[in-house]
Amino acid sequence: MGAALTRYRVIAWIVGVVLILLVVIGMPLKYAFDNPVVVETIGPAHGFLYMIYLVAAFDLSRRADWPLKRMLLVMLAGTVPFVSFYAERRVSAWVAAPQEARTPEPVAH
Repeated sequence: MGAALTRYRVIAWIVGVVLILLVVIGMPLKYAFDNPVVVETIGPAHGFLYMIYLVAAFDLSRRADWPLKRMLLVMLAGTVPFVSFYAERRVSAWVAAPQEARTPEPVAH
């Protein structure tokens, strides 16, 4: 499951950064300054990257045996600026929690 988590974490950050660029730079340029070049460039890239994000989130959710609601919420996190960063931290904690429970405590002598 470690590789699936790493794939998810990487794409969550990429999608988050691209979405912020689109919303913070692209949209104001398009609507305030009538310059759609950033939206025309970054918009399709975000759409493609979001599809990869969905696949990575689905793969991780199936490997971690999450309930459907959790999986859907994680998938939706890539559509709201800054939320993918929060979701990535939560997902990392969810995946690490069961592994920590299985790790035996070191025995002190």
